[in-house]
Amino acid sequence: MNCGESGLGIRMFAPLVAMCRQPMTIVGEGSLLSRPMDFFDEVLPKLGVKITSNNGKLPIHLEGPLQPQYITIDGSLSSQFLTGLLMAYAAANAGNVTIKVIDLKSKPYVNLTLKVMEAFRLPVPVNHNYESFEFKNVAASVPGNTIHYTVEGDWSGGAFLLVAGAIAGNITIKGLDVASTQADKAILGALIDCGCKLSIQADQIEVGPAPLKAFQFNATDCPDLFPPLVALASYCNGKTVIEGVHRLTHKESNRALTLQDEFGKMGVQIELQDNIMIVHGGNGVKGAVVHSRHDHRIAMACAVAALKAEGETTIQEAGAVSKSYPNFYEHIQSLGVSLNGD
Repeated sequence: MNCGESGLGIRMFAPLVAMCRQPMTIVGEGSLLSRPMDFFDEVLPKLGVKITSNNGKLPIHLEGPLQPQYITIDGSLSSQFLTGLLMAYAAANAGNVTIKVIDLKSKPYVNLTLKVMEAFRLPVPVNHNYESFEFKNVAASVPGNTIHYTVEGDWSGGAFLLVAGAIAGNITIKGLDVASTQADKAILGALIDCGCKLSIQADQIEVGPAPLKAFQFNATDCPDLFPPLVALASYCNGKTVIEGVHRLTHKESNRALTLQDEFGKMGVQIELQDNIMIVHGGNGVKGAVVHSRHDHRIAMACAVAALKAEGETTIQEAGAVSKSYPNFYEHIQSLGVSLNGD
């Protein structure tokens, strides 16, 4: 199984792969090869899975089947590991076992996981205040009819369009569920606090520019919002403070340092103080040659920041957006932006 550069892919699907009785190998590409996967080395053997890895990195060789057991895991790095285990336990008809979780981050994504499991009639564990998830002796129901399921619009990608509207609008965005449990829906709070024009309706969100002011935001449970938040803060007068920097270390790049470097090229000063990022905004953004670092969110953040920058911006390795939002540049261009790509 080739996960490409998707950290989500390997974290979520490795436990499902581990349900197979035949040996399986998980490989990847690019930045994923250097990202730590020690979690599986530590946890999967406790579930009867034979595993070998490259000192905690890819490739990973697995031989199952995974057998649900009472285990304790660390949830501080990512909730994606827990998502994979919850789905694997449910598919294996786990009964009278509990997954205990220490210091779980990104709780909204766990809510989304449980919601999807329920929609597909998998056994849903009892959530004990995000500290443990208890599977009782309830067999999975066998669907008698086709399940009709609508995949929600992606707030992670939508956040960049919303910020684009706040910086250079006016635009109307449809397809985002304002009642969603997705963590990145929290971008609405930042947009409200910065003072942009914003109208949130049941079927669409209208956003437009206005005099923007600095804001404070805790991104611990939604670290993927850092890139669009930095683009937004670049145009806000004053010092914007964003908490949750520790969640950025093991992304496609160390996003804290990458944002500091690439936005520095665009004339935006970013300070890093332990778990805090301070963005000095309102001093103008200038066009520059920047690099995505093969990170889709960095490419999109630089593109959005370039919308009202003085001069032309060139994004190297701009195709990284294809990982999560292949039509991003097409949608940006529909706003009247002049784009040239090779």
